[in-house]
Amino acid sequence: QVQLVESGGGLVQAGGSLRLSCAASGTIFEVNAMGWYRQAPGKQRDLVAKITNGGNINYADFVKGRFSISRDSAKNTVYLQMNSLKPEDTAVYYCYAGPTAWGLVYWGQGTQVTVSS
Repeated sequence: QVQLVESGGGLVQAGGSLRLSCAASGTIFEVNAMGWYRQAPGKQRDLVAKITNGGNINYADFVKGRFSISRDSAKNTVYLQMNSLKPEDTAVYYCYAGPTAWGLVYWGQGTQVTVSS
């Protein structure tokens, strides 16, 4: 089992920045990647960014050049630095870890990010 605890969401004006953190505990060695999804009201959950155990990073097109994902392996923590925030970035951001060899994906509880215009 893997437990994920997110922090860092909040309210920010357009053009501002936030940094999200996701601290993992448990059998984190089982998963091959960690990252972030987001879900706005009435919309599907979309991948924002992910980082694999090998250090490969992928970003959604809509955040390229603005968001940056990083990982502190010693702390089992993944960060999402969000710059130049836009109102359309408003969503609940979910940290995830996975998949495991059995296809399991673990999710955090979600943290609200609200960007005002």
